[in-house]
Amino acid sequence: MDRTQRTMQTESNEVLYDVADHIAVITLNAPERMNTISGPMLNDLTRLLVRANEDRDVRCVILTGNGRAFCAGLDLRKERSGDGLSAASSATSLDLRNTPPTVLQAMDKPTICAVNGGAAGYGMDTALGCDIRIMAESAKLAAAFVKRGVVPESGGTWFLPRMIGWAKASELIFTGRTLSARESLAWGLANEVVPDAELMGRAREIAREIAANAPLAVQAAKRMMRMGLNETFPDHVHHVYLQLLPLFKTQDMQEGIKAFMEKREPKFEGR
Repeated sequence: MDRTQRTMQTESNEVLYDVADHIAVITLNAPERMNTISGPMLNDLTRLLVRANEDRDVRCVILTGNGRAFCAGLDLRKERSGDGLSAASSATSLDLRNTPPTVLQAMDKPTICAVNGGAAGYGMDTALGCDIRIMAESAKLAAAFVKRGVVPESGGTWFLPRMIGWAKASELIFTGRTLSARESLAWGLANEVVPDAELMGRAREIAREIAANAPLAVQAAKRMMRMGLNETFPDHVHHVYLQLLPLFKTQDMQEGIKAFMEKREPKFEGR
């Protein structure tokens, strides 16, 4: 694998971006306020998710946070002062096409959330928007929306019924309950729970396993899974074959077949 490392400075420094071994790591970087979402952070996160999705060198994305929280929701201090996200939009001007939940849902690159601490409100929804969630032992998911007088505004009402069924989603959303990492695993909201010190190592291990596969095939598979959420089975099978035909013409498919016949690990180039 390519071990070249690239970092990128953002305008606000509230989100960090690093690429190595075909893996982009995006880190929320406002630990002094538990990575609560501000306007600049929201903009930087959106821009970096788009950048990772468009970068041909990136095959998997890890999203995590610095400090003791992954993301404690919106920055309520700025909301109270009238300088937060709600002040920058109105019912007629809010553009949801370029916000992190929408961008995450549209990404073809696989995403892993390494939940390093509390993920509350917007932070919980952002974690749920990733394909895979690895949680540190100390991490929590806090569905505290109704306790603040709001609804899960960033995807939770869409994700949760699909992930855990209507009854369990209702219980979590209507009570505003906080789940420990182990409870999140039992509820089906986490793939794994690991000791805090092992979180990023485990996330990178899974990301490397994903990145070792044919990237065009992985991205097509994710695209098909996303489309399948709203398709009939006959329509879905038809669309799968339309995705499969161009893959037959790729160098990666030829390499995959050749490596299988030669009993060796394939070396995919994304072509």
